[in-house]
Amino acid sequence: MNRYKSTILVFFVIVPFLSNGQVTVEDYARAEKFLQRNLEKSIYNRWVEPTWETHGNTFIYSVNTRNGKEFFKVNLTTKQKSAAFDHSKLAVLLTDSLKEEVKPYELPISRAEFLGKDEFTFWTKETQWIYNPAKNSLLRKVDEPSLTDKESLSPDGNWIAFIKDGNIYLKGKNSAEEFQLTTDGSPEDGYGHNLSWYFTRNDSKGEKNDYTIEAYWSNDSKKLIVPKFDRRNTRRLLMYKTDVEGYQSEIVSYERELAGDSVVTMADFYLFDVANKNGVRIDLPSNPAFLGTGFYTFEGCPKAYHIKYYRGYKTRELFEIDLETGKTRSVLVESYPKTFVDLYTETFELIYDKAEFIWRSEQDGWSHLYRYDLSTGKVKNQITKGDFYVYGVEHIDKKTGNIWFLAGGVDPNKDPYQKYLYSINIDGKNQKLLTPEEATHDIRISPDKKFFVDNYSSHKDPNIAVVRNLKDGKTLMSIEKTDIDDLVKMGWKPAETFSMLADDGKTMLYGTIIKPTNFDPNKKYPVIDGTYTGPHTIRAPKNFSRSVLNMDLSLAELGFVVVNIDGRGSAYRSKEFHDVSYAKLGYGLVDHVYVIKKLAEKYPYIDADRVGIYGHSAGGYDATRALLLFPDFYKVGVSSAADHDHRMEKIWWPELYQGFPVDTQYHNQSNVTNASKLQGHLMIVTGDLDNNVNPSATYKLAGELTKANKDFEFIVLPNDNHDTCYWNKYFLRKRWDFFVKHLLGVEHPKEYKIK
Repeated sequence: MNRYKSTILVFFVIVPFLSNGQVTVEDYARAEKFLQRNLEKSIYNRWVEPTWETHGNTFIYSVNTRNGKEFFKVNLTTKQKSAAFDHSKLAVLLTDSLKEEVKPYELPISRAEFLGKDEFTFWTKETQWIYNPAKNSLLRKVDEPSLTDKESLSPDGNWIAFIKDGNIYLKGKNSAEEFQLTTDGSPEDGYGHNLSWYFTRNDSKGEKNDYTIEAYWSNDSKKLIVPKFDRRNTRRLLMYKTDVEGYQSEIVSYERELAGDSVVTMADFYLFDVANKNGVRIDLPSNPAFLGTGFYTFEGCPKAYHIKYYRGYKTRELFEIDLETGKTRSVLVESYPKTFVDLYTETFELIYDKAEFIWRSEQDGWSHLYRYDLSTGKVKNQITKGDFYVYGVEHIDKKTGNIWFLAGGVDPNKDPYQKYLYSINIDGKNQKLLTPEEATHDIRISPDKKFFVDNYSSHKDPNIAVVRNLKDGKTLMSIEKTDIDDLVKMGWKPAETFSMLADDGKTMLYGTIIKPTNFDPNKKYPVIDGTYTGPHTIRAPKNFSRSVLNMDLSLAELGFVVVNIDGRGSAYRSKEFHDVSYAKLGYGLVDHVYVIKKLAEKYPYIDADRVGIYGHSAGGYDATRALLLFPDFYKVGVSSAADHDHRMEKIWWPELYQGFPVDTQYHNQSNVTNASKLQGHLMIVTGDLDNNVNPSATYKLAGELTKANKDFEFIVLPNDNHDTCYWNKYFLRKRWDFFVKHLLGVEHPKEYKIK
């Protein structure tokens, strides 16, 4: 009798698997249509990025329409939108000039800008042109060579600072005379010699670092601040490169400190007087360069400002630098001894003639704006206040004291992650909402500060671009509305949003549910958790592009329900909400498990017994971590380009969110040291040239899984870096195959080729 009951139970568990049917080539072809880069071709007129006329109320922009790439001009004085020029006429001129066919709506031009009121400049590859639409004339611009990445032009356009062999030089823009400002530098201990974060070299071939200049001019062009970088003993990571001529691979290296390193690139700062051609060391202590080497300068201000972060990110300090002497003064110290001061809350706006500055801080538990006294470093008043998150300042009218800022969560009845533009007086009074539509708003303010272009959309509503008055937010004219007719014809439907209380009974969590276009409410669907717990951002989309142009939709088409959940410990809420993940990276997975179980109770089509997870980079860490931490819940995981052990990760990210010095928490939360806990089906993937998250972390995890005698799938993508790994067509198909086989429980088409 017991055996009979057991057989019946097994039968009913298997039925949902079979009810989804086999996954066919046609299913894969449909999923391919819903890949991000394919969906981009089905959406038109989706974004306005204005290039403003320097003096005036006119801007141009380009957008992909059903005709192709079109350029438009908007005149806010006349409230008219028109073609920026005759595309056919310009195509004829370019065809003649380039000696190759150019089609009117496939113009190979970029960086189009106004040149006066009647002409445009633009680039085709390496060539700059001047086009006069009225005269239909096209001229190749003959000008002095453009600056290289080793040169920096002064604000007044008269001086060029440049680097050579570790030293900093100065020359007049229109003069051949050079002035060597330093003599004691070397390439590895050099003035202004900043190294590209992604730069690699072959040491066996004697290749050297290829530096770019880092320098900061005063607004009057009289002073120059230059960091000196000492990287003589900085750690270099290695990668195995196979994409070379012949049959012998090579080893390449790149500079990258790891969490906890005692030897790091250090920075000192020097101030140079342009007229006298001399310099002094700025009275700032040497600091690890990864903590920041930038300076703020302002018009009409004889000072510069530097925000110094201390190792461990528990403290930041604002320094004022005298541009005559190089002497410094500590203005403000902000500390969070139990957790961290968030890099992403840095806002510093100076009102020098009133001896005030605007500072963003989480000192009351939320990201808010404060007005400080520059002389004393004391708070004069809190400007914004309430249970909402301020993203930063968009503009300050220093005469009137009006401030424009983006914030989310001001209205407790709306999604707290949606961004809205507000204005407020510097004394904290008269806060006004300027963008009322329930959406996420992206702002571009005109040079004269009278207008702004507002691109706004939600997860379900396509982007609308309008121009508004900055003063009151009133709409002046509509510019574009995204055309999604083709997308709708494909069967696309917007993701469903949800909100629910976490298991603490008080914290609201938000997310989305994505269903296949052939969704059947009478079936049960396995769940795939699309994860990236950050904690410097969120995963659930809040605008239309993010909602549609992702990898979730294609996965859903294969017979899954895909969910996005932003659990506690992720960004853009209260500091208490954010701090949950401090020294506990990936904590948000606790909320993911809870939410998916609750969704299954509410929606019969969700099968909480078949749950998978996938993620890239920090999300890749999550995906593996989920199978190790919740082996009874997550059955299948695909992890790409993952930082599996934060002791092997770039220095700033784990030291910010995991803490410094490196302690037992790093060990406890490592996927590598917990590899023996694996029970489910895991695929780990890395590009062998990933110089963001070094492949060694994935290799090391593979080694530990092998030692533990665990079954797993391991893919190395030759010659792929961090980003190309994400887009690799072979990997995309293998990820589909893996979920279809192990989570859906059916066979997949053999070697389907994504075109």
